Amino acid sequence: MSALIALVALVAAASTTTSDAAGTREQRRACRADAMKFCRDHVPNVKRITACMEKNIAKLSPACRAQFR
Repeated sequence: MSALIALVALVAAASTTTSDAAGTREQRRACRADAMKFCRDHVPNVKRITACMEKNIAKLSPACRAQFR
């Protein structure tokens, strides 16, 4: 779940000055495309992005899905 929160922070605040606030480099790399593909309409609402990613977990790339473990 922390990976999802980090991803949400990335999408909601794409230009942050601290890398920790936007998740790890691995998390960003793994999930950025999926977040924009499936949940773009929900930015910047963190709760909606979270729900959207969870709803679409079966559609996420294997690398992004692994971040949810």
